[in-house]
Amino acid sequence: MPKDRRVASTGWVSSWGPYWFPMLAFLALLSISRYLPEAAAPWLFLLRVAVPGCLLLWYAWRGCYPELRGAPFTPGGVTLDVCVGLLGAALWIAPFVLAPSLRPENSGFDRGVFGVSSQWFALLIRGAGFAVVTPFIEELFVRSWMLRYVDVFEGSRDFRSVPIGRFTWRSFLVVTVYFVFSHVQWEWGVMLAWTLLTMSWLYHRRHIAPLILVHAVTNAAIFFFVLLSDGRFVSADGQPLAFWFFL
Repeated sequence: MPKDRRVASTGWVSSWGPYWFPMLAFLALLSISRYLPEAAAPWLFLLRVAVPGCLLLWYAWRGCYPELRGAPFTPGGVTLDVCVGLLGAALWIAPFVLAPSLRPENSGFDRGVFGVSSQWFALLIRGAGFAVVTPFIEELFVRSWMLRYVDVFEGSRDFRSVPIGRFTWRSFLVVTVYFVFSHVQWEWGVMLAWTLLTMSWLYHRRHIAPLILVHAVTNAAIFFFVLLSDGRFVSADGQPLAFWFFL
């Protein structure tokens, strides 16, 4: 990438912006959608994926994510990353399959947001957001920015001077608490298990790219489980079960 496209400034906007703005855009659009008429729901649903995704691409094009360079993607490493991601998906799914009482009452993702005939498009957008955009947004914000900033916030050091995957109890606990309590209550238990698994993997891999892959594999596996299992499980009284609440 040409040097003139790389961000050299240490100002707040140039150093924090690439990590904060995609996340803030998503959260802002999510909040706005609660106050707009139902007719706006399809547009807001689309924008919640497109706007953060475009911001990520723009910042990446400008060279704002140096931690993504030099990813240790050897065949063996990628295989293990995928296995960790699949294990993470199993940790999420198994409790709700085995213990019906843990399942939330909400119906989950509305496949008909664009109309009954366009359910495939809604699933395509949801899959792209869930398995591609979200892993980049969360990993860059939480385990690239937050995990490092926690260790330097009381001083004058730039968070980017802290190596990716450096263990300290303070940053580990802050990130774990954030990951758990930034999710809805019924997810807290599985989110804790997933966070402990993936934090351990981060300290092993010491690069953010494998964690983005792990996160993407977990979310993609959950997404396809929901699609493929729809109606294949039945409750104790013989009623078909769906797991759209995962999405």
